[in-house]
Amino acid sequence: MTHLLRLPSAYLTLPVSISCGLTLLSYDLPSGYLEGIMLLLITSLAIMVFDVAAGLRLPESARFRAKSYVGTRESFVALGFAAFIILFCIFDLLLFPIPLIDAPASYAKMEGGREHVRHISDMCWVLPPIGLLCTRNKWLRNALMFIGLVFPILVIDRNRVFAALFATALVLVFRRDEHTPLPWKTVSLLAIAGGTIFSVLGILRSGTLDTVTLPFSDFYRAAPVGVRWLLLYAGAGPYNFAALLAKHYSNSTFLINQLVPLAGSIATAGTDIPLDASNINVGSEFLPFLLAFGPYGAVFSMVALYAMQRWSVRRLYPQVSLFALLIFLRMSYVCVMSPFAPQAFTWTNAGFIALCLLLQALALLLPNRRVDVVVGTHAQNPSS
Repeated sequence: MTHLLRLPSAYLTLPVSISCGLTLLSYDLPSGYLEGIMLLLITSLAIMVFDVAAGLRLPESARFRAKSYVGTRESFVALGFAAFIILFCIFDLLLFPIPLIDAPASYAKMEGGREHVRHISDMCWVLPPIGLLCTRNKWLRNALMFIGLVFPILVIDRNRVFAALFATALVLVFRRDEHTPLPWKTVSLLAIAGGTIFSVLGILRSGTLDTVTLPFSDFYRAAPVGVRWLLLYAGAGPYNFAALLAKHYSNSTFLINQLVPLAGSIATAGTDIPLDASNINVGSEFLPFLLAFGPYGAVFSMVALYAMQRWSVRRLYPQVSLFALLIFLRMSYVCVMSPFAPQAFTWTNAGFIALCLLLQALALLLPNRRVDVVVGTHAQNPSS
């Protein structure tokens, strides 16, 4: 399993393959829909075959474990970054209705400047990994993890909950001792917590499943309601991708709005897009490219996403820089979530990567106090 996690393409190919498999299990696909599912499957598997031959791998767990960030310039900048994000989380809760408490429908209301505040508070998923890596203070570490996990629940943002849990799990896996087995209990607990939160928040946000009119299979109908929520969203992205490919629908507006800041809304709800169920508008990372450029555009977006993931892995060498690690965690997450929603090819994702690069450059400009202390200690104690 560890060897698989070191493969950059695993974070893209496995989720796409699993999602397509669940689509085949959960839906009785109409005629012509299978072509779209096979396009996603074959392309993702071809990417993995290339990746195995290409040879690039994530650093060994020993390299992750040996890297200490506590007391470094990077940790100082990262903790300041965390404080900035927490400030905007507080603004978000004080200045606007709290969806979990006031009204679940308010989670989608971004009027009055909330959209701009949310651009910052949405980065709350970085708080748990920063807490785990940058401080030995138990209170501060727990506070960062608590805020990073509770804030997205309060604003009913399942995506941020998953991002925080995913980043936490990866940090625990890669920082473990090489002689200890994978922390399956902890990772499984995080997965169960994420699935439970997803189902509960799904019911709060969208109501019951009675209003969803899609060709569900007997396997889907026999599952418990909480599992059905997971199956619905796990397979809805490939299903909608296949549906719009079969219908030969084209519209470049969604891709333009996704790539250009303030160009327009990227929401598919309430538009003329011919979804089989208008209230299940889950897309995929590749759907806007399909709508703009057809099947070749979708294949290009999958290859481009893999190239971005390889770039994030390569930046972990020669040293596992903290901000390079945050970029990798982000890119790995958007790869994992690629069957469900566009997150990689967005200006906000590009902004996060640019911000991490800027913060890394800022950290390099600061005096390395921890090194100065070590050098001074050796100067006073030649025998050490």
